[in-house]
Order: sequence, then C-alpha cells, then structure tokens
Amino acid sequence: MIGAVCKAAGSLQYKTGTWRDNRPEVTDKCNGCGICETFCPDSCITIENKKCIIDYDYCKGCGICANECVRKAIVMREERK
Repeated sequence: MIGAVCKAAGSLQYKTGTWRDNRPEVTDKCNGCGICETFCPDSCITIENKKCIIDYDYCKGCGICANECVRKAIVMREERK
C-alpha cells in the first residue's frame, strides 16, 4: 500500500489558530527539509528559502510538526494570549 498526504479541506477555510494552547516555534536548526510540511494535518506549513514558515492563523498547535522534525528544530511553547 502506498501512502499519500492530501491537502486539508476545511482547515484553510476558517482561521482556527485561536484554538491552540501551545505554539510551534522554529529554531535556527531548521534546514527546510519539508518533513513538517508533509505531516502537518492543517497544511499551514510551507518551506521558503530553506526555512519552515508556519501560518499561525490556521495552526491548531497539535505538535505533530515538532514531533516529526528529525533535527528537533521546532519546539512547542505555551501560547500567551
């Protein structure tokens, strides 16, 4: 069986970033490999100039990107509101 990642359907129609309690932050360790972008269930991560860019308007703070990052370049921080 071959796996695939599909683009998020409803996630990009509604700004859901206010739902999160934790926020992923990208550190200088990021080399833009794209693993985080592949695993993000909300398709809110893009790679630009070899760097992970997170669209916080849509990020729910699930932490999958931080968990999947092999370089540990994404750390989860408590959201301050």
